Amino acid sequence: MNLREEILKEHSKRQTRKIADYIGNDKKRFRELMDLFFGNEYRVTQRAAWIVNECNENHPQLVQPYLKEMLEYLSTPDLYAAVKRNTVRILTTMEIPGKLLGRVATICFDFLSSPNETIAVKVHSMKVLSTICKKEKDFINELRLLIEQQVPYATSGFLACARNTLKELEKV
Repeated sequence: MNLREEILKEHSKRQTRKIADYIGNDKKRFRELMDLFFGNEYRVTQRAAWIVNECNENHPQLVQPYLKEMLEYLSTPDLYAAVKRNTVRILTTMEIPGKLLGRVATICFDFLSSPNETIAVKVHSMKVLSTICKKEKDFINELRLLIEQQVPYATSGFLACARNTLKELEKV
């Protein structure tokens, strides 16, 4: 299968699953997908991000070796929203190594505090930060303050996540 051609053929959940199923647990095929994910072709990168997320749900061990590179990519200026959304969503599901916790926290705090960031990226960032706070309690007050500052202007989706996160932080 030519991954690039298949990615461009159709943008649908069915096509995403088809490609993810083809990749399966194959490291070589996944590397090919990651090359497309890290590329600079908007449509291909956007759609590859969704497939990477799908692969992470089925075979999370494939994504883990690319974590550091994905974090570097997240720091790229003007990165596509789909890439940020799917990458931060992946971070909500994985065990982040201790040596990368600070870097992940910085990225997620930046996303959460940005007035220009999409709600989905903010919500996923909030979830990642909540998980980090269970290990690094020094971040709790900063996260709580940042959430509370945004509540008056927030959407219902953000508010729902904010309420849950604030409740979780009370238990930590």
